[in-house]
Amino acid sequence: MRRPALLLALLIALPVSAQVYSWRDRDGRMHYSDVPPPGKGAEVVRGAVQPPVAPAAGSEGGSVEPGGTEAEVPTSDAPARQGRKSLAEREREFRERRAAAAEAEAEAQKKAEQRAERERICSEMKNQLAGLESGQRVARFNAAGEREVIDDAARTEEIARLRRQIEGSCD
Repeated sequence: MRRPALLLALLIALPVSAQVYSWRDRDGRMHYSDVPPPGKGAEVVRGAVQPPVAPAAGSEGGSVEPGGTEAEVPTSDAPARQGRKSLAEREREFRERRAAAAEAEAEAQKKAEQRAERERICSEMKNQLAGLESGQRVARFNAAGEREVIDDAARTEEIARLRRQIEGSCD
């Protein structure tokens, strides 16, 4: 039972260590393969996993050359790690983007509601103005709760007031 499990684990890990090369042919088409083309300069897209190079004893990040001088040892993934962000940083940035998007959406929804309310009010004012200008009898309730019909002077004043409001707040 252990041998098939070990064999399966080795077969699964085999593609992980493979290198992938990319190159363009004469027609400009991009090709990807695990074998570089003969006689062409191929770019390594994904290299084999290499263990990190351990520094020599007593040195800080370098190795001792045969002449006794210390040389810098390049690590294969150093440039790649400089551009990468940790999972926590990416998560924080994602949450910030999501919060900003939610805030922008809420602001847009608020503006749409305000625009709809303004259009409703403008429509009501235009309807009132049309009713007053048509000459039909208009009644309203006074402070005592009694119904009273407005006279021509109040009608003219109300028409002027509605026109000013429509000009000032409607399109």
